[in-house]
Amino acid sequence: MREFKSIQPILSHVRRAVDDFNMIEAGDRIAVGVSGGKDSLTMLCALKSLQRFYPKPFELKAICLDMGFENADFSSIVTLCDEIEVELEIVPTQIKQIVFDIRKEKCPCSLCARMRRGALHDAANAIGYKKIALGHHFDDAVETFFLNLFNEGRIGCFAANTYLDRKDVTVIRPLIYLPEKMVTGFVRKEGIEVLPKYCTEDGNTERERIKNLIFDLSKNDRGLSERIFGAMKRAELLGAVNKKEASSCNDCKTKTSATQSGEQQNT
Repeated sequence: MREFKSIQPILSHVRRAVDDFNMIEAGDRIAVGVSGGKDSLTMLCALKSLQRFYPKPFELKAICLDMGFENADFSSIVTLCDEIEVELEIVPTQIKQIVFDIRKEKCPCSLCARMRRGALHDAANAIGYKKIALGHHFDDAVETFFLNLFNEGRIGCFAANTYLDRKDVTVIRPLIYLPEKMVTGFVRKEGIEVLPKYCTEDGNTERERIKNLIFDLSKNDRGLSERIFGAMKRAELLGAVNKKEASSCNDCKTKTSATQSGEQQNT
């Protein structure tokens, strides 16, 4: 089975998040949503590595949605899953046709996201897997906070561990403590092949605008994202933390003087 020399820092963040938010229980069957992007592939590798030594045994299966884009090639995902010995199921859908060809959505991201979530939940339920792992990371959480604030006028973010009663599945986000730069570095160092962007809207989304805004703000305000994430965690926007296991992510532990000053003002 393929080994990853640079997996340890990734595992440290993932193990901490899994423990802090009680993401995994003994006997869990976890469906890993794999899009072929860097985030989901990193998560898949991390969970497989975690599976070897985690005290609570769990099963893994990768699920990849075929969105219906022409010339989509999933062979690199198949190869990786074979190398790390994780079973893969590719689920055909008509999401691309519905969103772009039939509905001709001018702002397709929201509908596409809802349809992808529904298809993934249904696919996991069909094989009896009641937990679904998604690859949202530290930066995604901060961006989602800003998106909700600016676009909807509300304070909120996705939770690290959420039970969805309508679908009877639990969604977990093991990369919640992991900065995007570490994901990018891991994929590059390990030579993991990432699927190209098939969607024509990629890079032209509201999330991309927020990402650029945070980047610009952070140039003159070092540690901004870390302070926002810390505030979100303390307010339990990410969900309740297991007090016995709780600890800050490594990124939040590396405090700048501005971060320390901000914390002093909050005490």
